[in-house]
Amino acid sequence: MQNKKTVLDILGPVMVGPSSSHTAGALRLGLLAGRIFGSGLKNVEFHLYNSFAKTGKGHGTQNALIAGLLGLNTDDEKIKSSPLLAMERGLEYNFSYFDDYNRHPNSVDFIMSDKNGLKITVKGSSIGAGEVVIEEINGYSFNLRGDYPTLLLMYKDTPGMIYRVANLIQSRSINIASMICDRAQKGAGASMGICLDSSLSDEVYEQIEKIEDIYMIRLIGKLNE
Repeated sequence: MQNKKTVLDILGPVMVGPSSSHTAGALRLGLLAGRIFGSGLKNVEFHLYNSFAKTGKGHGTQNALIAGLLGLNTDDEKIKSSPLLAMERGLEYNFSYFDDYNRHPNSVDFIMSDKNGLKITVKGSSIGAGEVVIEEINGYSFNLRGDYPTLLLMYKDTPGMIYRVANLIQSRSINIASMICDRAQKGAGASMGICLDSSLSDEVYEQIEKIEDIYMIRLIGKLNE
């Protein structure tokens, strides 16, 4: 079932320009990537592809990506000074540029790490009018767009895991809007992305977090929240 479009959805987000796809979309990708990583981010390698790589500098794409990771909104005047803010917060970063026509024209990889060795790679695209999609996290397929509260899980592939997680969610009368699952191979690493009609309580989140063999869990709120 599709959400009804508002005038804002059609015209694009309120933003510091100049481009909804190259600026607002880039920032929203950064917001999602930062929420996926969580706290303690110290270093990020940005890999920009195709149009992002070729015209991004003129559209402020780099600044917007950094600003998103720092948690700024699309209408924040500090977007233009995000490199200075990153330096003040001790965030190190580097940009590399690529042509890959198997990727969407406005694509970026975030290769993120902290001081303790945690490393998370997020791949996403800005698909127009400020809308975005996270397509991959650490090699697993996702479809995270920021339009629903979304529970992200990575775990060891074991029988009954999907049932256990879904049962805990639905036991609190929370409806699952959609789900995407992926795995490396049977019995190895696996992932779930669960879009919800309403957010989880801390109690349910903590119960899911305690399930054996889950090694990463994130609850990603809607981008407009």
